[in-house]
Formats: sequence, C-alpha cells, structure tokens
Amino acid sequence: MSGIPQSLPGNVPLEMHDPALYELIEREKQRQWSSLELIASENFTSRAVMDCLGSALTNKYSEGLPGARYYGGNEIVDQIENMCIDRALEAYGCDKAEWGVNVQPYSGSPANFAVYTALLRPHDRIMGLDLPSGGHLTHGFYTLSKKDGRRKAVSATSVYFESLPYRVDPQTGLVDMEKLRETAALFKPALIIMGGSAYARDWDYEGFRAIADENGALLMCDMAHTSGLIAAGVLKSPFDVCDVVTTTTHKSLRGPRAGMIFFRKDERGFEDLINNSVFPALQGGPHEHQIAGVATQLKEVMTDDYKVYAQQVVKNAQAMGNKLRSLGYSIVTDGTDNHLILWDLRPQGLTGSKLEKLCDEVHITLNKNAVPGDRSAVSPGGARVGAPACTTRGMDEAHFEQIAEFLHRAAQIALAIQATSGKKLRDFVSALEGNADVQALKNDVMAFATQFPMPGFTKDMMKYPNIEGL
Repeated sequence: MSGIPQSLPGNVPLEMHDPALYELIEREKQRQWSSLELIASENFTSRAVMDCLGSALTNKYSEGLPGARYYGGNEIVDQIENMCIDRALEAYGCDKAEWGVNVQPYSGSPANFAVYTALLRPHDRIMGLDLPSGGHLTHGFYTLSKKDGRRKAVSATSVYFESLPYRVDPQTGLVDMEKLRETAALFKPALIIMGGSAYARDWDYEGFRAIADENGALLMCDMAHTSGLIAAGVLKSPFDVCDVVTTTTHKSLRGPRAGMIFFRKDERGFEDLINNSVFPALQGGPHEHQIAGVATQLKEVMTDDYKVYAQQVVKNAQAMGNKLRSLGYSIVTDGTDNHLILWDLRPQGLTGSKLEKLCDEVHITLNKNAVPGDRSAVSPGGARVGAPACTTRGMDEAHFEQIAEFLHRAAQIALAIQATSGKKLRDFVSALEGNADVQALKNDVMAFATQFPMPGFTKDMMKYPNIEGL
C-alpha cells in the first residue's frame, strides 16, 4: 500500500499558486477602496457572503431540488438550500401556502428567461419597459440594423418572443399608463413585465394589475434593482398583485451574484413549470456556494440595521439629486423614490459617454444611460447614478452632497475639454491624458473615498492599503 501524502497542491494559497492573478485581485481591492462606486446595479457584499462564495460548497454537484437530487451526498446542501428558500419567503412576507421560490438561477437574466420558457410558448407576445425608457434587455428589445436595414433582436427574449415595449412620457419621465392601456388592448400580450434598470420612481402595481386583467395577461415584476428596498419596506411590494416576481441578489439586496424566482402556488401549476424550466431545461447544477451566500444575506436583510441602510440609500440618492438640481442640472422625473437618479446632460451639450470616460479617470464609477427622448443608445444623453454601494461604506446625505459637487466638477471639466477637443469621443478621451484639472479632481476624490471603510475586507487584508501607484 502506497504512503499517504502529507500535503496537496490544492492547499497552496492563491498568493503562492498564482502571483499574477493575486496581484490583480489586490489591485481591484485598492481600486474599489479608493473610488466612489456610483453604478446603480453594484454594491459591496459582506465578508460573510464572501466566506460562502469561497467555501467547500463550490465542490458539490446538486442537480435537482432538495430531497430530489440526481446525485448523492446532498444531505447538507439540501439543508442550505431549504434555509435559503425559507429565508427568502420570510424576508418578503410571503405566505408559504401561497408563494414558492426557486433560488437556483445563476443571475437575473437566466431567471427571467426561465419564467418566459416556463409560462409562454414561442412567439407569445410580451410587453416590458422600453430600454431607452429605463427598461432591461431581458424584457424584450429590438433595434434597427443600419447594415441591412432590418429589425435586429438585441436579446434572446426578442428572438423567441414577440415584444412590444411600453414607454415613459417624454415630458415627465414617468410610465405612460394610458398609452400602455391603449397599446395592450390592441396587442393583447400574454405577459406584462414591470421593473426596469434606470427608472427612478416606484411602480403603480394596481394600475398594471388592472391592465393585465383587462387583457388576460400574466403580470411579472422584475424587482432586481429595488429588491433590497422592497424587503426593507421602503418601497411598495409587488407580491400583492403579481403572478411572478424575479430578482437578482447583488444590487440593493447586497448579496452575491445570483437570482431568485418567486411564483404563486395555485391551480395554474407555476411551481412545477418554473422549477422544471430552471432545471433541466436551462441550467445544470445549481451553484450552492452562491445559494449559501444568498441565504446569509437574507438573514441580514431581516435585521433592523439593514432597514436603516435601505432608508439611507433613498435619502442619499435624493440628497445627491437635489444638490445637482440646485447646481442647475436636469434630473429625470425631478427626483427619485429609490436608489438612483437619472441625470440628463443634454441641456449642457454633453453626452453620458464623455462624462463616464472622465469619471473613470478620476475614480468615480458610473454609467452612461439613455434618457427619455434619446435616439441613440451608443451616445446617450444621460448618466445613471446610484447610491447603494457608497451607502454601504457609511456615507450619508452630507457625503452625497459632496459627491454631487465632484460630479459637477467632472461635468464642467468635460465641457471645457470638449470645447477644445471637439465632439468625437476618441478625441475627447485623448485630451484627458495629462489634464491638470482631471488630476486635481482625481486626487480630491481619492482622498475623500479612502476615509471610508470597505465591507468584505479591511485595510489589514489589503496588499495596497494606500493610493500609491494610482
């Protein structure tokens, strides 16, 4: 009998196993710590969640559902997944007799497509918020191919289903409910989808339910962006009126990157249809390390501290929007009910693409975004700015007013550079290099950001707990 090894290659830490990759991860930690993260769909998760993601659970195959797996050895994993299911229903106040949840989707987009696959037939009709109005690609979106002059489906949703988007009113920025009612009556969709990725107001759930009922449509809410705020009671709940609710878990919910599908348990049989759609129709084995991360985050979501956090997210977004308005800028819908603002830069003659590029240079992370009335998604007239991540780091209204001042400086510097570089983005980006105002703003932003702690890792866990080399 051969000897038993005393050590294994698999017990070498990353720093020794792959120094190049370790270095990149440490640099990313430094970037996050020294920057202002304002992308509305991003957040900073906890060390507890990270412990789950790097745990032994990543080793286990667990195809199927708890108690009905295709492999053995799942007695512990079943307990973890059931814990996640129970906590998800409890966090959103769902009666287990009326609602079920599948916690296996890898993220929000697969969750949405699993719902469509389960409840619709190919080429059934759907209606979701138009992408330029603040919707999401998975809710159905077409564009025109300039190359061949034909309709182009941008997402798989629009390949397999027929989509007619509804829009916001170009003057108010709010969903045009009367136009939706008129269009739905003509189009007769099988499914109406609520939710968006760049919509700053709460939703008229009762109005959507009425329109769905008038046309024999199912009603689904994709609450990915606002799921944390809904769980905390800061925003209205979709569970009172919707048939299906989907979400990611890493945005305002502040968990790992994963997804969930909630469904009504009734005679329509959604439970079996959706569970079978997730697996085996669309996915393989669930990622139990992610499911564990979701479970522990849902525990946090039900605490008073998290409710205070969710309330602060909204206060911070409102403070930032109000400050920008006081500086003469236009905010779509004149404010926000949730975690983000949509900043219209067209009155200043600036594009969101240019502001995004300049902000990247000064350690402010946000994203260009279409605003109502935009015709081009390639060169949109606005920017989406979110509050969840910086609120997680402990920032309050006064800090977000300072962030608005930084954004004001960024916009003014961008206008000054554009005045000499011209309208082309390529020339604008070239002019950023070596600009003294850009460097000064970068220094100020980093000095401000590095005052605040980071969740998930402390300074003593960083190789670069300073701003040298940035």
